[in-house]
Amino acid sequence: MRVDILLTDSLDNLTLDLLDLSTSMYLTDTYVNKTLELNETTNDIIYSNQFEDDTFIVFLVILKCIIMVFIILAAIFGNLLVIVSVMRHRKLRVITNYFVVSLAFADMLVAIWAMCFNFSVEITNGEWLFGYFMCDVWNSLDVYFSSASILHLCCISVDRYYAIVQPLDYPLIMTTAKLGIMLAVVWCSPALVSFLPIFMGWYTTNDHLEFRKRHPKVCSFTVNKVYAVVSSSVSFWIPGVIMLYMYYRIYMEADRQERMLYRSKVAALLLDKHLQINGISMGEAMRERQSIQMQPMASSKMKRERKAARTLGIIMSAFLACWLPFFLWYIITALCGDACPSPPPVVAGVFWVGYFNSALNPLIYAYFNRDFRAAFRKTLDSCCRSLCGDIARRYCCHRQRREHHHSNASSDIHMNNCIKSTSADVLRAHQASSSRPDEIALET
Repeated sequence: MRVDILLTDSLDNLTLDLLDLSTSMYLTDTYVNKTLELNETTNDIIYSNQFEDDTFIVFLVILKCIIMVFIILAAIFGNLLVIVSVMRHRKLRVITNYFVVSLAFADMLVAIWAMCFNFSVEITNGEWLFGYFMCDVWNSLDVYFSSASILHLCCISVDRYYAIVQPLDYPLIMTTAKLGIMLAVVWCSPALVSFLPIFMGWYTTNDHLEFRKRHPKVCSFTVNKVYAVVSSSVSFWIPGVIMLYMYYRIYMEADRQERMLYRSKVAALLLDKHLQINGISMGEAMRERQSIQMQPMASSKMKRERKAARTLGIIMSAFLACWLPFFLWYIITALCGDACPSPPPVVAGVFWVGYFNSALNPLIYAYFNRDFRAAFRKTLDSCCRSLCGDIARRYCCHRQRREHHHSNASSDIHMNNCIKSTSADVLRAHQASSSRPDEIALET
């Protein structure tokens, strides 16, 4: 694939290899400028999608588009399912789940604003179709919503830290007022590293601003070193360190509680044995009752602690696997400058791996929880039942109209059956939604 640059003041046509043209949003200070400033005699840039009949390249492009569309749809519908499930089930509306719903909303906006614009750039070989102003809007929204998503993960880790390490003080610490303050900080603070510096032009150099004016069809986000350090610290490094510390404390607390349960069980058995050796009987009935009560409680508690530790491992592994490659590349290329060029496949890869975290969050923070799984099943079952009910009613009434000329009596009976079946479906759906109360305890 090649990008043809047409010179209006000359009869010569120059071509630029697409491997030298990066189409990413985040670039170092001089990478795009270095590759395109060689042909600054015109503003006319012609983009072409010429694959030279290479079947393998066409296959890779189709595969890339399928993967991107899958990530976008999974992020939109997965997070929408989380929001709808909490809205439909009142007993899921606890403080921790408000963080999860706000996270789902941020991830859904990442898919709508950041991923869709990035997808349009990828399928047009780097051509920006929406103008100079919308390029700043896209860059700002991408930084804003991605940072908000990561900050929500940090708030969830803090919330779970107090819920597990200080369970008695948790209702006093995580009040509704503090919940509102934390959500306000999460949604307002990313604007300080997105809209404000981008629209004011503080994020980049004067050379890049001049380059963008000459080439409005290239929406590159070339950052200077100061902005790279500040934005990456606010968006990832500081929240990441907080998350690691919180989850480490949670893991240590879970391990401590498991050891205490094991020691109490061993101490009880040793006490019972000591009493038996000294001829002091606790009574057979009392011993059996104590063993029956203690063993299931200890076993259940240990299982919950092991599951909490395993879930924390999954959370941190997914977060680091998705975002660490992007921010390592981002800060290294920004500080390294010309010595660290980035080919477009690498840039697109680190971007979409980071975006994939928005599709994974509903699975990690919601589906791994028993309450949300039950709410998901009820929501999906309700949607399917509603859809099937609409199809059945249309088929039933259409069939009734077709058979109306054969028998008016049979048509009336058929219509009555349709109405009765529809009413029965509505009644069963109402009974199913109110028959079993939802659990409100959030698993960790």
